[in-house]
Amino acid sequence: MATSPWVWAAFVAFVLGLIALDLGVLHRKAKAVSIAQAAWSSAAYIALAMVFAAGVFHFRSAEDGWAFVTGFLIEKSLSIDNIFVFVLIFGHFAVPAELQHRVLLWGVLGALAMRAVLIFAGVGLIAEFHWLVYLFGGFLIVTGIKMLLAADAEPDLANNRIIGFLRRRLRVTETYEGERFFLRRNGVLFATPLFLALVVIEASDLVFAVDSIPAILAVSQDPFIVFTANVFAILGLRALYFVLAGVIHRFHYLKYALALILVLVGVKMLVNGYFGGKTIPTEYALIATAALVFGSIALSWFRKAEAPAALPTGWVVGSPAKGEEAEHGR
Repeated sequence: MATSPWVWAAFVAFVLGLIALDLGVLHRKAKAVSIAQAAWSSAAYIALAMVFAAGVFHFRSAEDGWAFVTGFLIEKSLSIDNIFVFVLIFGHFAVPAELQHRVLLWGVLGALAMRAVLIFAGVGLIAEFHWLVYLFGGFLIVTGIKMLLAADAEPDLANNRIIGFLRRRLRVTETYEGERFFLRRNGVLFATPLFLALVVIEASDLVFAVDSIPAILAVSQDPFIVFTANVFAILGLRALYFVLAGVIHRFHYLKYALALILVLVGVKMLVNGYFGGKTIPTEYALIATAALVFGSIALSWFRKAEAPAALPTGWVVGSPAKGEEAEHGR
């Protein structure tokens, strides 16, 4: 179903309004985000997504409505995997709690831009070359299996090539300089550790986008449905981070569930691409995704909590343990 340019314009204006509200009113000053505030923000974004879903059901069709809800749940679930990495990145760079929101905000804006490009490119390519459905489906299955086999592995940030590349080519301050990513000293341009953290966040967003875009294209190839589901999932990612950052290590089985979701949607893409139509209905994918996500979270809560090995002893999100700041902030 073709979407009117006016609808596109209205949605983009709505998103820009939300971002302006966030930047200009809610988080004008650098400050730590409380769990209660983050929980309310996360709930508000989910509520907005559900209101939008109701509009899709009413003004478009039940098929598009289910596609949006399924796509949103898949993207929201996969975005939780980002949070595992964000916790490690902020711990490695010892980013103060009051500066984490700024890094995540710019990270989200970059993620939205990257995903918009990938979505329209993916939809256009599938429309032109149907055989790409099989390539994307196979890619999801292989990626899911790799995730399953490496579910307990953690990124090696100490030897990260991007960080090494930037440090070799940029002058980097030893300490944080408020919210600034760059500053000049005696006419010489310096980057701050906050900029390094932002670049690594953006790089991780790109990696996750390469996995998640084919996953939602397995649900729908309507660019409006795919884009809006992504936007609502990503906009609430920052708030969700501050809600889950302190307990994310307890979701031990969630990574296995996310890997199985990728395999599931990859199989769906292959089967529907080969047999045509809706051999595996979107509603079935929604039920399976919900069962895997919520089932893995519930199962994880019964597992004995273990502190994440990659975080220094005594580390609290945004507040490094004594003696860690000098090491990680360089």
